[in-house]
Amino acid sequence: MTEGVLAGGVLGLGLFLLLRALFPARPGLVTRLLALDAAREGTDAPRARLVLPDEEVSAFRRSLGERLARFYAARGWEARSARADLALLGRSFEGFLATKALLAASGLLAFPLLVGWLVLMGWGVSLTVPLWAALAVAGVFFVLPDLQTKRDAARMRRDFRHVVGAFLDLVAMNLAGGRGVPESLMMAVSVGSPNADDDGANWAMARIREALGNARIVGITPWQALGQLGDEINVDELRDLSAALGLVADDGAKVRTSLTARAATLRRRELAEVEGQAGERSQSMLVAQLLLCAGFVIFLSYPAAMKMLGS
Repeated sequence: MTEGVLAGGVLGLGLFLLLRALFPARPGLVTRLLALDAAREGTDAPRARLVLPDEEVSAFRRSLGERLARFYAARGWEARSARADLALLGRSFEGFLATKALLAASGLLAFPLLVGWLVLMGWGVSLTVPLWAALAVAGVFFVLPDLQTKRDAARMRRDFRHVVGAFLDLVAMNLAGGRGVPESLMMAVSVGSPNADDDGANWAMARIREALGNARIVGITPWQALGQLGDEINVDELRDLSAALGLVADDGAKVRTSLTARAATLRRRELAEVEGQAGERSQSMLVAQLLLCAGFVIFLSYPAAMKMLGS
């Protein structure tokens, strides 16, 4: 019964893949509408990809990732959160999809391994348990890149917000010196080492500097470039800064006051987050101490309890 179900499933999957290869799916309505909106936005406001991936992907992974990306696009799956996290980490979306697919395929290798182990142990050849175990392992492997990406992106996004607060202070100081908004932005991002990508403390400032430098090439204002960078890496502070600079870019005094207030708000928010994390760690330490005390009490009372029950 199980062998017949597996054979039928494999045959059906092969026929489905053959039909999809011979007759590829047409772009859906959502994909066409998104392309139309992108073309319409491109005519009004030039937009460039401000964050380029830093990782090197092999030809096989790139080809597989491009096919999966077209599969996602044909169904209107944008995966904005994953794209923003990958842009912040400097990884490509195609390589990410290829990694998920390859890890899931490698998880299916647990099926023949479990079957061979059952045969060697002499416990009988039952394909049901190895099949479900292999599917569970494949599912876990498929989700692992998402969990790792979200964890790393959350840490880097927190560091980026800290740098944005310092960047706002530097811009306000340059505005107080009599410079204009574009000049103040460029002078603020010039702080740091030239090889900021290699310096862990200045990588965020390097991203902002690259975005402002690309703004001149594309032909957009610096605050529009900051807004686009905030959209790509999902940092609300950059989007809010872009909107504020776009509204009061001509009045230096208002810009300086607004930036100073935003920097103070960011510092208070970071302080509240640090205090919250410290409180969580204190609670976790308290729970660990209570468990240790409970175990010690059980260790001391166990001999007496066993003696009373035995008697």
